[in-house]
Formats: sequence, C-alpha cells, structure tokens
Amino acid sequence: MDVSHLLDELNDAQREAVTAPSGHVLVLAGAGSGKTRVLVHRIAWLIQVEHVSPLGILAVTFTNKAAGEMRHRTGEMLQISTRPLWIGTFHGIAHRLLRMHHREVGLPEGFQILDSEDQLRLIRRIIRDEGLDETHWPSRQAQWFINARKDEGQRPKHIEHNDHPVTATWTHVYQRYQEYCHRGGLVDFAELLLRAHELWLEQPEVLDHYRKRLQHLLIDEFQDTNTIQYAWLRMLAGKSGNVFVVGDDDQSIYGWRGAKVENVQLFVRDYPDVATIRLEQNYRSTGTILNAANALIAHNQGRMGKKLWTAGETGKNIHLYAAYNEQEEARYVIECIKRWIDGGRKPSDAAILYRTTAQSRLFEEYLLRESIPYRVYGGQRFFERSEVKDALAYLRLLNNPNDDAAIERVINKPTRGIGEKTISDLRLQARESGLSLWQAIGESLKQGVLASRAASAVGAFVKLVSDMQERLADFTLGNQIQGVIDDSNLVQAYEKEPSERRETREENLRELVNAADRFILPGEDADAGLTELQSFLSHAALEAGETQGEAWDDCVQLMTMHSAKGLEFPLVFIAGMEDGLFPHQRSIEDAGGRLEEERRLCYVGMTRAREELCLSYAEVRRMHGSESFSRPSRFIEEIPEELIEEVRPRAAIQRPYVPASRSQARDRVARTHVPNQAWPFKLGQPVVHKKFGEGTVMAFEGQGDHTRVQVNFDQAGAKWLVLAYAGLQAA
Repeated sequence: MDVSHLLDELNDAQREAVTAPSGHVLVLAGAGSGKTRVLVHRIAWLIQVEHVSPLGILAVTFTNKAAGEMRHRTGEMLQISTRPLWIGTFHGIAHRLLRMHHREVGLPEGFQILDSEDQLRLIRRIIRDEGLDETHWPSRQAQWFINARKDEGQRPKHIEHNDHPVTATWTHVYQRYQEYCHRGGLVDFAELLLRAHELWLEQPEVLDHYRKRLQHLLIDEFQDTNTIQYAWLRMLAGKSGNVFVVGDDDQSIYGWRGAKVENVQLFVRDYPDVATIRLEQNYRSTGTILNAANALIAHNQGRMGKKLWTAGETGKNIHLYAAYNEQEEARYVIECIKRWIDGGRKPSDAAILYRTTAQSRLFEEYLLRESIPYRVYGGQRFFERSEVKDALAYLRLLNNPNDDAAIERVINKPTRGIGEKTISDLRLQARESGLSLWQAIGESLKQGVLASRAASAVGAFVKLVSDMQERLADFTLGNQIQGVIDDSNLVQAYEKEPSERRETREENLRELVNAADRFILPGEDADAGLTELQSFLSHAALEAGETQGEAWDDCVQLMTMHSAKGLEFPLVFIAGMEDGLFPHQRSIEDAGGRLEEERRLCYVGMTRAREELCLSYAEVRRMHGSESFSRPSRFIEEIPEELIEEVRPRAAIQRPYVPASRSQARDRVARTHVPNQAWPFKLGQPVVHKKFGEGTVMAFEGQGDHTRVQVNFDQAGAKWLVLAYAGLQAA
C-alpha cells in the first residue's frame, strides 16, 4: 500500500510519532511544532495502515474548534465520513455518553446543561435561601468550591471538613445545590465529567463494552487535563487500551482552573512502557524568539525537557521598551502598530498581550485616538448574551418545565406582576416539599395559598408555558424559537432600554432564529436519541462554555496571555512586564508552583510571535487608585542580553535589569552612554537614604528642581525620588 501521502510532509520526529507501534505513546510537542498534524496523520495511519476500525478510535481535545478542525482534516485526508469517529472535547464526549446512558447514571432523558452564568444564579439563590450573608459567603467562591470538588471527583459526602466552619458551610451549599440540580434534571460542566467517571465506576458492564470497542485513545493538550479527566481516561484504557497523548508541560497555564501539569509525569509513571517522542522543530517563530523562550523556560524545575529550534531565519532581536508610566507604554505600543500598518502590514497581524484584563483600557484609548480598528479577544460570546439566554430559557422550559434555573430567569421577564416575595414563597415551598419549582407552582395554585393577584400572574405564566409546549411541539426548530419569542413577548422586556441597545438585542434574537434554521442534528446526537431541540440546547450550552474566541475582522487583537494560547501573530507585544503584575504578586509570594506557572505563561506569550516580539514595562503604574514604582519583571532578566535590543524613550531611561549586587550595577551602567549633566551622584554610585537604607543610583530624569533619581535599594527595591528632597548621601 502506498502511504507516502501520510508521511511525505512530516519531519523525522513527526513521522516517528505517527508510525509508532501500538502501545502507550507520549508526544512532547513544543509550541508551533505541528501537533495537530501529528494527531490527524496518526488517526489516518491507524485506519489505513493498521486497519483499525473508525469505530475503535476516540480522539479528545479541549475546544470545539480544535475538534471540528481535527474531524475535517481527517475526513479530507481519508476521503471517508468521520461520523463513526468519536472526536470531541472531554465535555462533549461526556455529554454524548450521558445521553446514551442517562438511565444508568440516574438522569432524566431530557436533562439540561447549566452554563456558568446559570450555575452562578442558582448558587446565589441557594445562599440566600440558606440565610447566608453573601458579603461573607460570596456565590462565586461557592461556585469555585463546588466545581473544584467535582474536578477532584468528590461529592459532598466525600469531603472531610472536621467541623471547619468554612469548609462545612460550602459543603452544605454544595449538598443543597446537588439536590436542586437532581430535582430539575440539571447538570453543569463539571458534573458532565463527574457523571461520566461515575458511569465507569458504577456500571462495569458499560465500561467493559467501551473498553472492548475503543482500543485507541488519542488525547490532545494533555497538560491541561485535570484529576477527573485523567482518572476517566485511565479507567477507559484499562489494561488493553492504547493511549496516545500529545502535550507540552511547558505550556501548562491553567492550574488555577484545575489543570494538573503533573499528569504528564504521572502518565510516564502509570505507563512505564511508554515511548516518549519530542517534537522540537518549530514552524512558527524566528530563531531569536525561540532562543529567548528556551532560556526563559529553562529556569523551571522538573521539566520533561525539550529545546525548540527552527530551520528558518534568526530574525530581529526582541525589543524592550522601558516606559515611565503606563500611558507612555500604551503610546509607544500604538505608535509601533501605526508604523507597522503604514508599512503595508495588516492590523490583524498585530496582537497586544497582557496579564490582566484591566490593562486593555489604555491601549483601547490610544487605538481609538489613531482610528485603528481593534478587537478585545475573549469578549462575550453569542450564546452568553442576555437576550439570547432569555430566549433559550423559554426553550428549555418547552423541553423540561422542571428546570428551576430557566424558570428563575424568565418567570417575570417580561414583567408580568410576579414579585420577589411570590418567587421566594414558591422557592420555600419547593425546598420544604422536595419539589421542583414548576411542581411547587402547581401545588400552590391547587391549594390556593397565593394571594389572588399573585395567583393570577403565576397562573398566566404556567398557561403560557403549557400552551407553547402544545402549540409549538411539531414546529421546526427555527419556528419554535420564533414562536417562543413571539408568544412570550420577550422583546417587551427591553422596551425601556436605549434604542441602539434594544435594536442590538432584537438583531441577536433574529440571529438566534437563523442559527436554529441552519442547525443540523449531529449524527452522534441522533444516535443518542436526542430531539433537534435537545441537541440545539446542548450545543448552545457547550458553546457558551468554550474558552476560545471566534474569528476576527482585520483589526488589532487585544487579549490576556491565557486567551492567546493556541494563536499566533507576526507582531506581538507583551505589556506590563513588571514584578507584581507579571509575574503576578500572588505567584511571587509562592515561589514554587505558581511562579513556575507564571513563567510558563510568559513562555506561551513569547511563542505566539512569528516575526517580531516587543516587551514593555512601566516604571510607575497607577493601579487601584494609587501610583506604585515597580522593578522590571524577573522574566526579563532570564532572557540573554544579546537577544534584546533596548528602545529608550529618553537618554535618562537606563538598562532596566535590577541586578543582584551594586558592583553588578556599576558594571552594567558603565556600559551605557549617558549625557554629561551636573548631577550630584554618578550612575552606579552607592548612596544611603534615611528610610530606605543603602542603594545604588540607576537613572536620572528631568532637570533643575524637578530632577528625579532612580535608586535600587538593597531592601526596599527600586524607587524614584525627587532629588531635591530625597536627602540622599554618598555611601
């Protein structure tokens, strides 16, 4: 058989990975090394050369976009239908399993997925119902606690709190939340994975069926797996499964949401016969950028070890800009982008990366001044928009009236005279009688316990939902959604809003109808017995939980470094390279795992750049209402000097590194040309301050009475002082 089309375009390491014999394989794939190509060619190799049935392959990745790309490329390469292949995200595959085995896991056939916002609303309601003060017991903290426990495979009964008041309270809230979800047939994202794991644990015959069927398991972005995902994978593999994982321990940046970089090393321990293959040839960045990234990440301990290289050009040195403050930093970055565009390059080829979302404001301001189009990446997705979620909540009630979260969202939208007290009374009855909110409403109307006006309004809501269920049952999906929008008078809820916002909401509702008209029931959902409505609702919930952004127009891209994972741009700026901001102060205080994850985040940011990379920092930055002086990020110090070209806005701005000793300071400053001015101290000279102690003069700025001096104090760090009032003395 001629298999040249599977191997010809691969390099030696990629070819070794694709053709690896059956067994366990760990592919350490560096940034830009072609891991998606390897996964696609591996699937094709298994089917065409190893004669593995498409029904026997499971491929898991972390975004719907990546899963769609893998499915498309595999289908094109093999010229076959990819429907039999199990390709999807962990959440998507778990959802598929639970739909097919809902009885075994104790879920109703029409169970609904709660997205993050609806989960938070439900938790907030529970906290209030339990009489807890949300200022002391914030709902977001409860949400984090519940999801983190689920990611560790723990139900409330598994949590040991030893009467610790905080843990005990959150465990109680978790228990109440679990009861609400059970009554309403609701599952959140973390629950999808936990239930799928419990399916293996509690249904051995089901597990045995899938172990025999799915003999080849391929996992992408393995460094981002959490505890429950790895446990689920290991159980499915058993003793006979062939596990092929692709990951990069140097790009594990999601520890804050449960990802375990340790899983890469655990895999080697749990499967001692694993073959480890390193993909180190980079097809994205210049040699200079790769050498800088390699030097930076080498400071992390316990790495699996690899060194990126390229057969391409060396490229330009990394630019380093030392701004006086954050405004000057933003001005410089936007000036560079303007020159880039004036030189014939596209705005979308440039990206500004930052550690925190608050940093974007000034960049947006300066981009607007220059009339440069931009997009803040990772903004609100379509299915997360309020009016879209309102319409979907009505749709969820057509599918399952016992969905408490959906009732809470639309019972009084548009306003129909159902006040908060009435809703609270209904919640209380539901809780005390162990009913869903819909069932409690029915009981309250039967028993006549509501005041006449409230009973009339609640009864009208029940009739509205019941009538829609009956009238719209046989409509097409698009017509069902249009019918829901019309029958509920949902547009009235936005009548008092400004006309532009109201029109945008109406346009989004029309687009929701269009999305439904274009929706095609996926084959795997049809196989699982889902109706078109159930499948669309699940699709909307899973899309709302997606972390990647959507395609962009030709405009400058602004994003956090976490959002930049998986993307690449010819020109990249990493702003705010200051200790306390990046690396973040919390990671500096925890010099172990957190600091190493921050360094991995910097590594990811640097390797997004294809042609040019510019780092910048501000010596003075206003944050939380006050100005603070910062030292340059320690990550800058970890990049070899010969790879950096400093860009000085003024002669007074000196080399930004803060050295370990004053002798090093004198050596470095001596190599820097500074105009001769009548300053009382020399650059690199030891000085003493009454409050801050001994330090070294690093830079001067200004003239006359306004002259400022930067001193790196041994204990207090770098500070700018007005020379006339500083009271400095020679040491």
